[in-house]
Amino acid sequence: MIYKGNSHEYLLLTEISNDNKDVVLGAGNRELTLIWNTGSEMNISIDKVLYRLSKNEIIFLTEFHQIDFIEVETAKMLRFNQHFYCIINNDNEVGSKGLLFYGAMGIPVVSIPENQLQHIAGSWDILLDEMDARDNLQIDMLQSMLKRILILCARSLMSTTNYVKLENSQTDIIREFNYLVESHFAKHHDVAFYASKLNKSPKTLSNLFAVISERPPLSIIHERIMIHARRQIVYTQLSIKEIAFDLGYEDVQSFSRFFKNKEGISPIQFREKSSSNSTIAE
Repeated sequence: MIYKGNSHEYLLLTEISNDNKDVVLGAGNRELTLIWNTGSEMNISIDKVLYRLSKNEIIFLTEFHQIDFIEVETAKMLRFNQHFYCIINNDNEVGSKGLLFYGAMGIPVVSIPENQLQHIAGSWDILLDEMDARDNLQIDMLQSMLKRILILCARSLMSTTNYVKLENSQTDIIREFNYLVESHFAKHHDVAFYASKLNKSPKTLSNLFAVISERPPLSIIHERIMIHARRQIVYTQLSIKEIAFDLGYEDVQSFSRFFKNKEGISPIQFREKSSSNSTIAE
């Protein structure tokens, strides 16, 4: 079911099976997606990385994620654009920025606990009912149920990770760091830049991340650069030099050294390997 508003608002709710699984491909500009696995298992490859979801796990994606394939029994998908609801401008309402969406620490997969499952399912059912409404209150109700789902998922993620060890203000620093890296990784590769944006010292950031992850801030920045680099190498025809420049490297040699240090092979070898694997798969 699809809702389209007068100001380009867009909301899609759909059930996914093996018969229509391609509906998950090709998110539009500024569209955010959550896929809730309701079957026994779901396999989804994103940017050549395979994610295996158990029943009642939800994965959160932005338009920047490239879905290669999906194997699914049954799932529910919700997709909305920023005109319908902007999680960035309304972060104080749902607390999803840098956590569920636009976070540099990786693609979030949220396991919904039993005591929250009926609440999310209930909100989903109300969303479905409201898709048929035709009054001036329809979009308000749709947005309210979307916000409820996002809040429940954000709470579940924080309660099942080391975020519970942090105070709310410290969690907000982590989320803002993740969002800033997502926004600036192509030009700023050093922790000091992000620390200054947050009015914190690099040491403070390192101490916070040590609580929730084994990955220090610099590692998160580097991995975000690598995700983009791999994506550009595999999915575009840009030269390695163009990719290096796009990622803020003044010369291709510096980028190639960085890439090989992280990946174990050069960017050219990575492209050749990816091309070879695609040919075999076909």
